[in-house]
Amino acid sequence: MATPSRGGDEHVIFRQYLDAVGLQGLASAEAAGLHTSEWYALGLITAEGGLTSGELATRTGLTTGATTRLIDRLERAGYARRASDPQDRRRVIVEPVPDALTRVEEVVGPARRHIAEVLSRYTPEQRAVLFDYFEHAAPAFRTATEEIRKAVAPRRRRTAPPGSGG
Repeated sequence: MATPSRGGDEHVIFRQYLDAVGLQGLASAEAAGLHTSEWYALGLITAEGGLTSGELATRTGLTTGATTRLIDRLERAGYARRASDPQDRRRVIVEPVPDALTRVEEVVGPARRHIAEVLSRYTPEQRAVLFDYFEHAAPAFRTATEEIRKAVAPRRRRTAPPGSGG
């Protein structure tokens, strides 16, 4: 395994990177007036152009009831809206509100600007390696997230207080 520049410990450097990304996400959610789960859901909805509430529940790991409340909050905040599915009018698609995406762009602007500065240090070939990593790391993190949720779910059911419905 190659040693990182400046002789730093790879695990420490990677952990600092993940922490910084996480903190930036928290700050972005707060700046947008959203909770982190809402910010994440809005990112999913925006990336896909719209999702059903069931798809959103699956992707966020929330129950259907919690997902309904999350969608309600996104609607009240003006970031998303429910629309009839043109293929099946019985289904509802949660879609981003285009005008609200300008606010999101303003929130993520500083991160995009600073990361663009970092990426400008690399050659096109090096950027290709970085983006290859991003492309393969994102699904790996999603798989790890699912593994964590599956491992935690039985414990949540066992430790739920009486009458909590869990």
